[in-house]
Amino acid sequence: MLLYDSLRGKLKEFPEGGSAPVTIYACGPTVYQYASIGNLRTFLTTDLLRRYLEYRGLEVKLVMNITDVGHMLNDADTGEDKMTASAAKEGKTPEEIARFYEEAFFRDLDAVNFKRAWKHPRATEHIPQMVALVEKLLEEGHAYVTEKNDVYFDVASFKDYGKLSGNSVDDLVAGARVEVKDDKKHPADFALWIHNPNHVMQWKGPRGIQGYPGWHLECSAMAKEYLGDTLSLHIGGEDLKFPHHECEIAQSESANHAPFSKHWLHVSFLLVEGEKMSKSKGNTYTLPDLVAKGYSPEAVRFLLLSSQYRTQFNFTFEGLKAAERTLAQMRSVTEQFAGADPVKGAYETRLVEAMDDDMNVSAVLAIVHGFMTEANKGNIDKNEGASFMRAFDGIFGLRLFETKSQQIPDEVQALAQMRAEARANKDWAASDRLRDEIAAKGWVAEDTPQGQKLKKA
Repeated sequence: MLLYDSLRGKLKEFPEGGSAPVTIYACGPTVYQYASIGNLRTFLTTDLLRRYLEYRGLEVKLVMNITDVGHMLNDADTGEDKMTASAAKEGKTPEEIARFYEEAFFRDLDAVNFKRAWKHPRATEHIPQMVALVEKLLEEGHAYVTEKNDVYFDVASFKDYGKLSGNSVDDLVAGARVEVKDDKKHPADFALWIHNPNHVMQWKGPRGIQGYPGWHLECSAMAKEYLGDTLSLHIGGEDLKFPHHECEIAQSESANHAPFSKHWLHVSFLLVEGEKMSKSKGNTYTLPDLVAKGYSPEAVRFLLLSSQYRTQFNFTFEGLKAAERTLAQMRSVTEQFAGADPVKGAYETRLVEAMDDDMNVSAVLAIVHGFMTEANKGNIDKNEGASFMRAFDGIFGLRLFETKSQQIPDEVQALAQMRAEARANKDWAASDRLRDEIAAKGWVAEDTPQGQKLKKA
């Protein structure tokens, strides 16, 4: 297939050389708050690509990390740490905050039918790998220790710094996109390891320095641990291109002496009713917010996938209502082909051609709407129709062939959300009561190491 490569700025064959397995690293959530629908769009794009590659018969090894430690700031190495700030605000430890929002994240993924990644590594469980990476960068002259015992990456030592974002080292001057610190050699140098005795999370780091890792370091270490020196593809939101992904490239290629990723994919920004999402505007919606308003997770998934990933997407409630109506029409059409034996036909061939064209979902949906029109006229072969709808449903993950009894009702999901919050607050009485309420509605709430899961009784 042809897929746009953010690094080279053009469409490129993917996977390169038909490599198997296809190794994909996706930047996962920072678990200090609920995932927004903007986050979900990026995660669902990852899921769409993964499902399509598997439909084409490729083995995919997807790693999506859990960021549960680090100085996770967009432009600087100073300021408020999001994990510790959230912990202080809610009166919990960073570990309690991380596990609570991690469980919420996985509930969201399950609700929107995201296929779990091959690995979901936590940053806090990979400190030794991070320390080893920093030690190598220090040994080879790509990093330095400051007088304050912080460890920084020396961007001047990596001649290709800026090749992804277009930000050259010379352009990154004081007061521009980076924070100036007196102990940095260059304003663009970024933290690998931070020494702060007042920080609540501490580990023995490189050169024996007590501290905690920088945000960029984590992904490089976990990507190498599970997928090797060179990835088939790295994916993330457009906002991560700089500095996060640029810094990943610099430290990984300096340490490993190999290209970090053969292909880069970035998902464009999401607007809400034509405006940028922000807490001050009250338009930063989460999946539970939308479910509470009566919308189904399938409709949210469908809407967020209804626009090509490189185009800026405008989320509207009118669009969400239309998605619910379209899904109902799709399910009605699907019933016509439920019992037929799938045989690949012309519609499925056109579906593949559209997906091979940089995941052109607008073209896919045009094909689907044309198919439904003809199906309602009785002009579609049953076996070919079954194959097409199963292919489309498998790739887009809309659960069209599931019966209502297999789908988790919105009210049960709402109870599960309340129960998870009760458990996080150690309100065991409320947790037990909510579990019984869930059971009364025909579902079982199971507590697993990955969080609460629901299954039909």
